[in-house]
Amino acid sequence: MLSVEEKILEIRSKMTADLESVSSSEGLTRLWGEYLGKSGCVTMLSRELGKAAPADRPALGKAINALRGWAEEQFKAAESAVKQRELEERYLREAVDVTMPGEDLPVGGLNPVTIVRRQLIDVFGGLGFKVYEGPEIEDDYHNFTALNTPMEHPARDKQDTFYINDDLLLRTHTSPGQIRVMESWEPPFKVLVPGRVFRCDDDATHTPMFHQMEGLVIDKNLSLCDLHGLLDTMAKAMFTPDTKTRFRPSYFPFTEPSVEVDVSCCECGGKGCSLCKGTGWIEILGGGVVNRKVIENCGLNPDEWSGLAFGFGLDRISMLKYGVNNIHILFDGDTRILSQFKK
Repeated sequence: MLSVEEKILEIRSKMTADLESVSSSEGLTRLWGEYLGKSGCVTMLSRELGKAAPADRPALGKAINALRGWAEEQFKAAESAVKQRELEERYLREAVDVTMPGEDLPVGGLNPVTIVRRQLIDVFGGLGFKVYEGPEIEDDYHNFTALNTPMEHPARDKQDTFYINDDLLLRTHTSPGQIRVMESWEPPFKVLVPGRVFRCDDDATHTPMFHQMEGLVIDKNLSLCDLHGLLDTMAKAMFTPDTKTRFRPSYFPFTEPSVEVDVSCCECGGKGCSLCKGTGWIEILGGGVVNRKVIENCGLNPDEWSGLAFGFGLDRISMLKYGVNNIHILFDGDTRILSQFKK
């Protein structure tokens, strides 16, 4: 049977050989358990102290402690060497040949609604408009009451509007942004209010969520002639320089007089086709002179200030501009469709 001193020499010799042959962090961890773990051979030597003569125990304990200290230093050095070796191997494995041709990665593109939104902001920005984005969750006052929409108005029907509670709802149009601007900005000013709006609609030309952009001008002595010039400039910039615009009388609670705005068909140039249903005209937005009651609701004097307001669906203009026949195509995320708008 080997003495403790002989076992120490044997452990030193075997551990030295094992550490020289280890090549990975996993192997080093396994060796640590074999030598210095709870059941390792170095740890087990300490238990043999009880079998030694009392006079020999101090010397044996000192030798075992020295062995443990030496073993820990050897493992520390081996760990440093293994990590350096693994790092060098990783560098070799992940090396990149910069002379090789690169991969042709697919490039994304903007959604046509985003493209149209940016184009419109550029057009109206050149006319002095600033951009304001209001909250998508609105209160009843800003979404309906302040816009001269009485309680009995059909737009308040729960079949048409997403209500959160009796006072809060998902905004049905971006017009509440106009109210918030009139309440807080000092006139005169011109503002655009783009954003998402929500209504209970879902078919080929409607979705529960869609995009609108409102325009508002507050100044003195404004008229429908000013509005026509403004929208005619927009239509020519968005479609073709030959595009014509016309006003048709209409009704909105927040404007008086109110108009529907048509543009000459971008497909046939006004001659008549299936897109314009043979009329030569396509409706794109509504607008008018801001109702005196709305101006008054926002704390402005309607005898001093007048306003022009207009609003249109960004999705509808995108469909007309790019020949999209189903609004869901704009939101399906089909790369075959969206890749056509990269340029």
